[in-house]
Amino acid sequence: MQPKVIQDAGERPLILFSDSSGIIANTTFLQRALLFAELAMIAYNDEDEATRAATAIGFPDVMFFNNRGAQAYRFRNRHNSVIACRGTEPNEWTDIRADVDAVSVLAETAGKVHRGFKREVDNLWPMLETSLMNNKDPVYFVGHSLGGAMAKICASRCLLSHISTNPQQLFTFGSPRVGNRSYVKFVTLEHYRFVNNNDVVTRVPPIWFGYQHSGHEVYFNRHGQIKQYGYLMKRRDRWRGFLGAILLRKVDHLADHGVHRYCQNLVRAVMAEKELIASGGQPYAPRELALAPPEEAH
Repeated sequence: MQPKVIQDAGERPLILFSDSSGIIANTTFLQRALLFAELAMIAYNDEDEATRAATAIGFPDVMFFNNRGAQAYRFRNRHNSVIACRGTEPNEWTDIRADVDAVSVLAETAGKVHRGFKREVDNLWPMLETSLMNNKDPVYFVGHSLGGAMAKICASRCLLSHISTNPQQLFTFGSPRVGNRSYVKFVTLEHYRFVNNNDVVTRVPPIWFGYQHSGHEVYFNRHGQIKQYGYLMKRRDRWRGFLGAILLRKVDHLADHGVHRYCQNLVRAVMAEKELIASGGQPYAPRELALAPPEEAH
């Protein structure tokens, strides 16, 4: 895997490993996850840099949506379209307000959703819906952090919209909880929700506010490896990750949230998978999709 480096002067470089010139559905699960994580990372950048980065990995058609600080990209090539919602930017007041406005309100579908996340999507959805009106390609929704929450609501609206486009899959990285149990049960999407060890954002809003996660959790342990742990093993792994970070004078709960960390973990996973396949093994496949997995009390 040869990296592609995109960098503006004075900024952190985007180091990309995906190649999505073909049909996304024909890739392995981990290759797809890496592509979507990289597109979620690209979505944090300005339109010029995002276009250069997306083109480098096979998406030359880029459209930027921006309304009242709520932002998303549509990345498109000959075979696929991906809607990537932009996550929290510390210098954007609308993003900060969306994160902290945890009051639940009625969703357009069923149940209740986080009011701040819903407001962000309300600002964007008319433009996104119009862009998908005559779409004939498979559409995927992705996002990191706040962008993951927005992607969840957008994909749900797309699924139930009058337009003919239906989301193929939803991939979120470091996403907070979005809605209550009624909302989670009503909106049945093929959703893969990536959680990196002690990523604190995945634990808010708290479950005693009535919020639940949705989709199938894909968990990275403290070493950045995908593991299917039970409740006790996960708690032990998180404590060890926390204590290890203290020894390095880091705050694990914040460091684990970075979108670059998710991308790095997936790069290693894809490289390991390639070696496994070359030696006669099978590609990674997540367990059967669980629409409403049991929640842990945090």
